Amino acid sequence: MPSQLPPEAPALVLAVPGDASGVAAELAAMVRVDNPQIEVRLAGLGEDGKELTSELEASARSRPEDGTAAIVVPLLTGPHPVADRMIAEAVAASGATVTVTESLGPHPLLAEALHIRLSEKDLARPDRVRLLNVSSPVDAVILATVGGDRAAVEAQPTAVLLASRLTLPVLVASLDGAPAVADAAERLRGIGARRIALSPCLIGPEADPGLVGAVAADVGAEPAGLLGSHGLIAELTARAYGSVLAEA
Repeated sequence: MPSQLPPEAPALVLAVPGDASGVAAELAAMVRVDNPQIEVRLAGLGEDGKELTSELEASARSRPEDGTAAIVVPLLTGPHPVADRMIAEAVAASGATVTVTESLGPHPLLAEALHIRLSEKDLARPDRVRLLNVSSPVDAVILATVGGDRAAVEAQPTAVLLASRLTLPVLVASLDGAPAVADAAERLRGIGARRIALSPCLIGPEADPGLVGAVAADVGAEPAGLLGSHGLIAELTARAYGSVLAEA
């Protein structure tokens, strides 16, 4: 990320499912503090995406007509059909010149954040080094996604990165599609896993607050915390913006 940007540089607009509060507001504040040279805006998609349209229109009014008004970064770790559609519709309705980035995953920093959330619940050792005579707190991990089958497929590289960090089997499962979490748990128990952790690859606003805990209880797994307003998520957000500037 450049240390200085011209006044006409595109705004960074964070698009988040639901409303622009809680975790989303915390992440926006972190990005602003770490990158004071960027104009950071936050828009909740709500039920109609109108807040995002308004933020994009406001960004366009303060920038040259022939320039890019904003770079929209979805606060999502993977594809999300509903949110992706709403973002596309809001961009079209704004009439502004806008670039929408991909979601934040897969990425090594995402795997690192997942590892940290597991270790905070004593479901993984905090260090990456595994000695042969030191047992792991769990036998296997289920990486849980939302966004349907496609989100589960695109989370596979993150699962590989997390498995490398933990030196444990990590299977991807979907909380709202296939493969189901119950099927992943059955597969892991079939290879001898007794204690299974459920690692939600979710920032938070994209899923019902009680969903992870309920699914974990159903399959007898122990859930890690949501990614939430982790500093690495804020860093990924800024990197997504910076990568668009670099390509331009």
